[in-house]
Amino acid sequence: MFEMTTTLIGGLGIFLLGMKYMSQGLQSIAGASLRRLIGAVTNNRLLATIVGFMVTVLVQSSSVTTVMTVGFVNGGLMSLTQAIGVIMGANIGTTVTGWILVLKIGKYGLPMLGIAAFVYLFSKNERLRYLALAIMGVGMVFFGLQLMKESCKFIHEMPEFREWFLHFQANTFVGVFQCMLVGCILTVLVQSSSATLGITISLASSGLIPFETAAALVLGENIGTTVTALLASIGTTTNARRAAYFHFLFNIGGVLWISTIFFWYVKFIPWLIDVDVTKEVVVNGEVTFPETVTAIAATHSVFNILNTLVFLPFAGHIATLLTKIVKDKPQEISHLTSLDIRILETPVLAIEQSRGEVIKMGILCDEMVEILKRLLSQETPDPVEVEVLFKHEEELDRMQDEITSYITHLLAMDLSQEVIAEGRCQLRMADEYESISDYLQRIAKFRLKLKKQGRSFDEPHNDSLLEVLAMVEGQLHQVTEAYQHAENQDIVAATVQSGSEIKDKVKSLSKEHLDYLSEEKVDPYINVSYTSTLNALRRVRDHIVNLAEAMAGEK
Repeated sequence: MFEMTTTLIGGLGIFLLGMKYMSQGLQSIAGASLRRLIGAVTNNRLLATIVGFMVTVLVQSSSVTTVMTVGFVNGGLMSLTQAIGVIMGANIGTTVTGWILVLKIGKYGLPMLGIAAFVYLFSKNERLRYLALAIMGVGMVFFGLQLMKESCKFIHEMPEFREWFLHFQANTFVGVFQCMLVGCILTVLVQSSSATLGITISLASSGLIPFETAAALVLGENIGTTVTALLASIGTTTNARRAAYFHFLFNIGGVLWISTIFFWYVKFIPWLIDVDVTKEVVVNGEVTFPETVTAIAATHSVFNILNTLVFLPFAGHIATLLTKIVKDKPQEISHLTSLDIRILETPVLAIEQSRGEVIKMGILCDEMVEILKRLLSQETPDPVEVEVLFKHEEELDRMQDEITSYITHLLAMDLSQEVIAEGRCQLRMADEYESISDYLQRIAKFRLKLKKQGRSFDEPHNDSLLEVLAMVEGQLHQVTEAYQHAENQDIVAATVQSGSEIKDKVKSLSKEHLDYLSEEKVDPYINVSYTSTLNALRRVRDHIVNLAEAMAGEK
């Protein structure tokens, strides 16, 4: 009993860790592909389904894909219709794990694990290291599966366990639903349908449960995997909850309709792939049923493909129905950013999401410069424009806090150098944009203070400030545009050049102002306000140069 329990728990643990390493390695290798795939999601349901399938194959977990999708919907980066397509594709993608387990390389699991571990530990090439990590994960999956199969041979020697398993026979509709319930509960407990599938394959290939029982367990696992997405939707926006509810309805609806033709279905699958699920093969004195493994993988795949074909034409109607049933809540978004901690499971996409928020900070700063230009041009600053500018500055403060917290969580994970470099760049850029907003607000305060005192700049002085501000605006817009379109190569040289022009202009205006002071009597408040505004614009210019250097990876 002790040996059986420890072997089963150890095998399950190694299997789960292997799935994690395989996912981590594949994500790091296919980082750019993952970003392009998510960017390719449109309202075309078929295309979104294909993307969901491919992403799940790369991250090796439908739960990660679904939770990630809920996160994107929560952040407003994906519509409900798009999410529905991705979720259906994710359910097909997760069946690939079953086909990986069909490969007859179980005995090679440990050598694969060992060789890949040496490459991972001693290789200097980062891409090779992550490829080794993925292979190490595959090795652990097969080694873990082998251990679970070995634990099953102990059950053969324990009559009480064999009798207990006989209670779960999918030979009646009640028995089918009992097996589904067991599969669902087991998946909820281990939080991985792939792990439950591994346990099911171990039991079936050892002959402890027949193919029909294994098929019913697999169907139950499809319901159990929806719990992860439902938990992930707690505390999210209404649209994100709708996406999670669709995942639940999709799986439970599919299981309900397939269960009505279950006995025909379990005869159809072996016929379709031409296997004999009752064929016995003796390996090392142990009776095994190897063709059952192929039949289980096919049961999983065919069910999810059929279910997707059934639901795909009605996806738009289901989205409309969910929108009507699950009502919007007013004032439900408390965060200014779309960042969702759920997506940290997929670092390559998490860093892409935070990049979008840094771009939003840049666009807000551009808007602040435009508002400031209008305020300096007006004899009496528009109070509405002033309020908007001050509100933008507060938003940028909070956005910086949220981005910093998010990226700090991300950088604490095991990441590739590319993601680490991008994370550090974003931290610097968020800080620089926030500093720029502070100086822009300060310039507006100088202008408001003068107006309150009944003073104002004369036309030449005001025009000179607007000229410098226009130069700063061009420089800032150039950097934000370059980051938005990932054109980082020549941005430092271009920004330094425009920065030198601004610096020379500020120096020239400062000198002219000193000459003017010696010739004319100038109000002290106007003098302080003018020089302070020039200094603030020069500091904005410095921070824009820092932005360009951060983008280019310079210190």
